[in-house]
Amino acid sequence: MSPGERVALVGASGAGKSTIANLLLRFYQPQSGMILIDGLEIEKYQRQSLRRRIGVVMQESILIGASIRENIAYGKTRDR
Repeated sequence: MSPGERVALVGASGAGKSTIANLLLRFYQPQSGMILIDGLEIEKYQRQSLRRRIGVVMQESILIGASIRENIAYGKTRDR
């Protein structure tokens, strides 16, 4: 990866995408091996610094107790 590059992790359920995100955000510590960012171990970076620079969009579908139409329309604004 190059500095400033945007990267997406995609894959099948259970492939480890969330685990990688949690490791990069330092919610988890590696049990073995190391994670390097710009050649430095991730532990050298402050958690807040990493979390300001990394964005995570989870793919969890949340449906409200309504019709399919209402779920699709949820959050959309109408111009009036």
